Amino acid sequence: MQAVQFSTHGDRDVLEYGDFPDPEIDRDEVLIDVKAAALNYLDIWTRRGLPGIDLEMPHIPGSDAAGVVEAVGEDVTRFEAGDRVSVLAGKSGGDDEFTRKGDPTLAPDFHIIGEHVRGVHSEYAAVPAANLAPVPEGVDWETAAAAPLVFQTAWRMLRDRGGLQAGEKVLVLGASGGVGHAAVQIADLAGAEVFATASSEEKLGYAEEIGADHTIDYEETDFASEIREMTDGRGVDMVVDHVGAQTWQSSLESLVKGGRVVTCGATTGGTPETDLNRIFWNQLSVIGSTMATPGQAEEVLELVWDGTLEPRIRETFPMSEIASAHEMLENREGFGKVVVVPDSEL
Repeated sequence: MQAVQFSTHGDRDVLEYGDFPDPEIDRDEVLIDVKAAALNYLDIWTRRGLPGIDLEMPHIPGSDAAGVVEAVGEDVTRFEAGDRVSVLAGKSGGDDEFTRKGDPTLAPDFHIIGEHVRGVHSEYAAVPAANLAPVPEGVDWETAAAAPLVFQTAWRMLRDRGGLQAGEKVLVLGASGGVGHAAVQIADLAGAEVFATASSEEKLGYAEEIGADHTIDYEETDFASEIREMTDGRGVDMVVDHVGAQTWQSSLESLVKGGRVVTCGATTGGTPETDLNRIFWNQLSVIGSTMATPGQAEEVLELVWDGTLEPRIRETFPMSEIASAHEMLENREGFGKVVVVPDSEL
């Protein structure tokens, strides 16, 4: 088969699209004929190299994909050949207390397909049946590939970890990104008053289209000051921050007393300076969130499949142009998700 791959960490020039051995499935796995896949900023970090993660090389990146079941392992009963499926990338194989209680994201061995093990940016992929969600007829492959990781992440952040309530004020940073544009829609669906940041009028316009009530161009102004002005000095109840070091202090400054910041990532760095005085004096909560449980993921995907929530697609590339797809994501061009399709599907 043909697959996106790299044999060493580095810049975009380490990416190749070429021959790779066909995957073989284990008893609990499903072989997927991949019809479309999608990028996340996680793919950039994985390509560059993450501390503490020693990958088997060559590595196939990619945590998001959708396609048709080609074959199933002998222990698989949930799916059969011909079924339409999407990949849920979070995986725990251990029999521990967290997995038994239904939250494998807290398990010691929790890991992500494409980050810790080989991913799904390839013509075919072998994936555990537990890591698949059914895709109804009528849902296009780009949507099925682009939705799972970012919508499950945003859903768990806002609804389960953050406890967002109708009528609360929520600030979503980086509303043009994958998690950001999902979070805007989920916050709007929850009945919150949504504030969103982005870096251009075009991106801000898209954010308004999908549910933002107020927008801020973070390249033109300090968003914490704007939030204070927009809320008559009050601040917001929740900040959704997946940006990291560059925005952390302003996120804390944007919160009302007793507010909370929920974080799932750190694209600008994971070791920000922080104001502990502000945290304890204003009784702020800092909440981490990673991926979602299978139940949470399928809950939000039902809202994608029926059109209530919608992944926006920036652009679709052939997999052979994977370097250009990475470049678009790194340069923060466009709004929403970047999709790649196996050249054999074009």
